[in-house]
Amino acid sequence: MQEKKIDLPKKSGITSPDISIVVPLLNEEDSLDELADQITKALAKTNYSYEILFIDDGSTDRSWDIVEQLSGDNEYISGIRLRRNYGKSDALQTGFERSTGRFVVTMDADLQDDPNEIPAMIKKLEKGADLVSGWKKKRHDPISKTIPSRFFNAVTRWVTGIKLHDFNCGLKAYRKEVVENITLYGEMHRYVPLLAKWEGFGRIEEQVVQHHPRQYGHTKFGISRFLNGFLDLVTLLFINRYVNRPMHFFGLFGVLFLFVGIAINLYLAYIKIFLGESLANRPLLFLGLLLVMVGVQFFSIGFLGELLNRGDGRNQKPNVAEVTDS
Repeated sequence: MQEKKIDLPKKSGITSPDISIVVPLLNEEDSLDELADQITKALAKTNYSYEILFIDDGSTDRSWDIVEQLSGDNEYISGIRLRRNYGKSDALQTGFERSTGRFVVTMDADLQDDPNEIPAMIKKLEKGADLVSGWKKKRHDPISKTIPSRFFNAVTRWVTGIKLHDFNCGLKAYRKEVVENITLYGEMHRYVPLLAKWEGFGRIEEQVVQHHPRQYGHTKFGISRFLNGFLDLVTLLFINRYVNRPMHFFGLFGVLFLFVGIAINLYLAYIKIFLGESLANRPLLFLGLLLVMVGVQFFSIGFLGELLNRGDGRNQKPNVAEVTDS
């Protein structure tokens, strides 16, 4: 079986830094040298130890060659190369699993995120925040991206109850425990704050960050990402609320359809028996029968889901925050 990734060896001198900076990238050969230099200069002004993890998500240009060169020249830099393009969520998840710092920072590789924002975000984590999300209040993007993004963020705020202005901002900082307790896949990287909240990490803060115009290359995301984002949000909400209690969802619709179907059939039975009317040409008869059958199917699906949950050892376990010895 082919391995999913090629992993540069970790430097023996870097064991447990304060900050792990995870940078997913796809065809960003022109920006990597400058980005590494910016991060190094920004953190050189602080007392934090750090590591930089470049996650190459199947680039077809010279990005991986540059990561290898940077890794050879700088003991704080290492990289992982995915054998094909898996997507940003998988790249971030790979970085989360490899990171060893007390705090984890994610940022994009296109030079639009500013590394000078990192120290202030870490300060908020040290004061008790679980997650600090960047807010690109003044964006340097075309209107074709800014208008849909504002609509997307408004809907997400309303649905999730998390008061963030910019869920899509790649610049975020986390406590290590947060990334250890969430799993990203598909396009779920947009909803890390929501996943963290569901795992009990509710201290989510926001920081206005500087957003720079793109200097090299072009954006990797089209308008389809917003449609995919809404579909992913619906999926997440459904899984969180009903994955361990499927009868609450399917059973509700099953009972509703059964009730309406039985009521229709009782009405038809009444007019047939007591009023002597013919039912042969009544579409309502077929509707009543259909609703009863659909109701039974929904109820059965919910019941089977409950049986599968009872026999599945992967049911969600509580996330323990603290343990004290008596």
